[in-house]
Amino acid sequence: MADPKGFMTTPRQEWARRPVEERVRDWAEVYVPGALLPIVTEQADRCMDCGIPFCHDACPLGNLIPEWNDLVSREDWRAAADRLHATNNFPEFTGRLCPAPCEAGCVLAINQPAVTIKNVECAIADRSWEEGFVPPKPPDRLSGRTVAVIGSGPTGLAAAQQLTRAGHTVAVYEKDDRLGGLMRYGIPEFKMEKHHLERRLKQMRAEGTKFRTSTAVGRDVGAAELRTRYDAVVVATGATAWRELSVPGRELAGIHQAMEYLPLANRVCEGDLETSPMSAVGKHVVIVGGGDTGADCLGTAVREGAASVTQLDIYAQPDAERDEDIDPWPTYPKVYRLSAAHEEARDLETAPAAHADARLFAASTLHFIGDADGQVRSLHLVEVDALRRPVAGSGRTLPADFVLLALGFSGPDRQDGLIDQLGLGLEPRGTITRDGGFATNVPGVFAAGDAARGQSLIVWAIAEGRAVAAAVDRYLTGSSRLPAPIGPYDRPMAV
Repeated sequence: MADPKGFMTTPRQEWARRPVEERVRDWAEVYVPGALLPIVTEQADRCMDCGIPFCHDACPLGNLIPEWNDLVSREDWRAAADRLHATNNFPEFTGRLCPAPCEAGCVLAINQPAVTIKNVECAIADRSWEEGFVPPKPPDRLSGRTVAVIGSGPTGLAAAQQLTRAGHTVAVYEKDDRLGGLMRYGIPEFKMEKHHLERRLKQMRAEGTKFRTSTAVGRDVGAAELRTRYDAVVVATGATAWRELSVPGRELAGIHQAMEYLPLANRVCEGDLETSPMSAVGKHVVIVGGGDTGADCLGTAVREGAASVTQLDIYAQPDAERDEDIDPWPTYPKVYRLSAAHEEARDLETAPAAHADARLFAASTLHFIGDADGQVRSLHLVEVDALRRPVAGSGRTLPADFVLLALGFSGPDRQDGLIDQLGLGLEPRGTITRDGGFATNVPGVFAAGDAARGQSLIVWAIAEGRAVAAAVDRYLTGSSRLPAPIGPYDRPMAV
């Protein structure tokens, strides 16, 4: 702890966002370039000598947060980079995309604004690349063992990098034409520019990891055949089976799943398309679902030039402060948060009928109404109570000629045939069954990430990748020195 009084003398200051009117006219990241480094050393000084750093437990990666905060406060960036990368393969991803459960568990957060852990992490990661602190780390020798990793999201990439560095020959299979999974086509450019992803992939190629894109295991290559070609297989396909909304009018044109919409916008940013064939330009957009995916749709629709955008959240509007009876420290609290997309919608007044920013809280969709041509034109909703029961007399209709469903995901998609061809067991909720060592019911096949855990956060995905790599290494060699930060049955801290 470089400054013992830092938490008392220095207020919390976060990475400044660019003005709304400026950033909605482009797809670049929302933050002011270069504005983080001038403030981050003082913010790191706010980290307390708290004795028991609960931020460790709040983060499934076990990030050494007090250590690299202290190093940043002293401006020892190389040592900070070493400590950060000791537990996290991709801190530039988590520093931009993670909702920071570590900050909810910060001891300072008991009665003050938490340390800006996420911003410090991002600053270290970016400085690491600028200064050349993260060169490729190819193995000294090869083990002669081969591993196929199916899926190139954060779980698959973390597992592949760990196994490659352990000396195994690893090939990553990705069904899309580019690597990254939902980080590539699900996360908008304004949240994370894809050059951060490309940089890591270049590092992994230099270390020896092989990549096979446009290859859907189960369709383009048989899953059982693949199993015979490798000593071990890791299934890290994610949870991409989206949830449906079964209400009257769902069949109308103009109603789409969020993950049908977001990849097309990302392809425009990649240069594949001049304009999206599913653009929201000039349309009255309603997003059903109050989570992060819905917010991603919101920010995308605003940038595309929608006439209006409203987001429906079935939960009541949360309070601005933690409710200690419901979400006591250090659990992750359900509080009112203003994402960059919601800030944009609020300032631009994209949804005049909304309670706050672009969101209508405690709102449940009853049915859609279309025109004579079968095109959706409006959405009828009702306010609900805490038990999701309709409130009498609260029905209302919103104009909606473009509806996006952002209701989350139930488990891995079975359409490619991977699960059935391998004969993998499934849990009642649709995720892949595995034992305490990440192993499935098929010998040599392991499952990790959202495909087995269910929809979760990027830090849990990376932690799963690191942990399953240790399990596979142990299966192949009899022992492993790779870290395993979590077990398959571990869950976030809760009451």
